[in-house]
Amino acid sequence: MWNWELPDWPKFSYNPEDIALLERKFLLGMGKASAYLKSIDRKDYKGFVVEVLSAEGIGSAKIEGELLDREGLQSSIKKHFGLAAPVKKRVDKESQMADLLCNVYETFEMPLNHEMLYEWHTMLFKEAAHIADKGKYRTHDDTMQIVSNHLGSPPIFFEAPPSERVFKEMDAFIRWFNATSDHEPILGRVAIAHLYFENIHPFEDGNGRIGRALIEKMLSQSLGHPVLLSLSKLLEKRKRDYYAELERCNRTLDAGHWVKFFAEAVIQAHEEAMSLLYFIIAKSKMMSELTGQINERQMKVLLRMFEEGPDGFKGGLSAENYLKITKTSRATATRDLTDLVEKGALIKTGELRHTRYWLNLKN
Repeated sequence: MWNWELPDWPKFSYNPEDIALLERKFLLGMGKASAYLKSIDRKDYKGFVVEVLSAEGIGSAKIEGELLDREGLQSSIKKHFGLAAPVKKRVDKESQMADLLCNVYETFEMPLNHEMLYEWHTMLFKEAAHIADKGKYRTHDDTMQIVSNHLGSPPIFFEAPPSERVFKEMDAFIRWFNATSDHEPILGRVAIAHLYFENIHPFEDGNGRIGRALIEKMLSQSLGHPVLLSLSKLLEKRKRDYYAELERCNRTLDAGHWVKFFAEAVIQAHEEAMSLLYFIIAKSKMMSELTGQINERQMKVLLRMFEEGPDGFKGGLSAENYLKITKTSRATATRDLTDLVEKGALIKTGELRHTRYWLNLKN
């Protein structure tokens, strides 16, 4: 029997004490993050929002095997918020994901309802010819089977409730989602929300992406402000574990292992988001201090290094990298790099052909 066929469905269970420490850590971290975000420059805050939302969208799509163009997605998000962005065609998978991400971010306070879910589905698939039930729950008579491609797993990963039951199941889910719960840990409730939705699997396609959007919505509602973390980016990196933990609940309502996995993932995603925020602040500070002190080549290379994110170039920036980016002479590259080190923008390590340069974010 699948879990939705069990007598107590959908009463998922877990021991709140198992995640009590994680819950406290989460709330403390969110409190510090909220205070810090209120103190930073508005431009840096907007940059952080764009970076986090785009990372979330790319991660969520990648889990489903779809690759999104980062620049195109960020451009669409920036245009949505009225920020300067390169001109891109309006109807593409990046702009569709951007519409979903921005809608979730801006409407987090609104109660969930069927129409909101329909709208999200339409945003994702407005140009998809392969979707018969676009902007509505699935209606096909065929069994909704989720097939596993993992070696050693059963060929049928999960079988969802038949289409004729979907609206009733989603009605119950929405009532539960909108009900307040002061006595239940936030992380536990959000973990169950994602599991519950994925087990209903109400749409013909897009259940994973919409289910992960619901995570962001419930976290934001619970805390009273938009929660900025890219959980999907982390789940994509731990995709095998993510699916394995979901699979453990397919035939049981005991969600203890899943809830603990999920809570730990949220904590890690929040820590990575804060690292990204500090990185953006450091970038803004450095570029502001160097304005008028470095040439266009140096500026271009620094911006290119910042594009790689907090980890920078894998293995560090080499003189060869500098030559490729700037198309300048080796002597000029050496002078430029030496100057950037002297100004404190870069840190130099190694000697001769092993020389590498790193962003000096602690300066």
